[in-house]
Amino acid sequence: MPRRLRLALPGVPLHVVQRGVNRQACFLDGQDKQRYLDYLRSCLALAPCQLHAYVLMSNHVHLLLSTQGMASLASLMKMLNQRYVQYFNWRYGRTGSLWEGRYKSCLVQGERYLLICQRYIELNPVRAGIVALPGQYCWSSYRSNAQGVHDDLLSPHSLYLTLGRDESERQKKYQTLFQDELGERCIGQLREAVNAEFAVGDQAFLRQVAEMRR
Repeated sequence: MPRRLRLALPGVPLHVVQRGVNRQACFLDGQDKQRYLDYLRSCLALAPCQLHAYVLMSNHVHLLLSTQGMASLASLMKMLNQRYVQYFNWRYGRTGSLWEGRYKSCLVQGERYLLICQRYIELNPVRAGIVALPGQYCWSSYRSNAQGVHDDLLSPHSLYLTLGRDESERQKKYQTLFQDELGERCIGQLREAVNAEFAVGDQAFLRQVAEMRR
């Protein structure tokens, strides 16, 4: 069966998910997570990609990125995954694959869904029952986007910047977005979109993306 065509549109962010093979853990402690973020930082400096949100879970990663095209994303993920696997295998005396095949990605329509996708990503630890509040989890972008903790991995999306006139106002407005829960239907749409490597957005946007696959 042929692989699905990866999709990219200029200026349209991508939600990327990378899982451990057989859903096994790819981070065993905080040192592993910090090393992954260090590699991500160095790879972002080499590939023309901007990171807007992320979360590291025990057996998978979510990234929300803007790129100049699929070649940029492919270059970033190849460098990042190879470096981290080499480290992980060396540290734990193992060999072989760590990641479950290719990463998955889907297009995210900015106007309505970008901040929803950011919330979905940063709420992963809450949905998993690891913490009660997203700010209690240190391995995500929430503390930077909502509380102003410096994180040089991140490049705020232009839609995030429209939340307020300055950092303080944007952070307060961003925090208020988390007062409303993401419904099961919305969560299902986001999961389905990335698993199908398609897109999340309104009907006109989905039709536009569908045309790309023909």
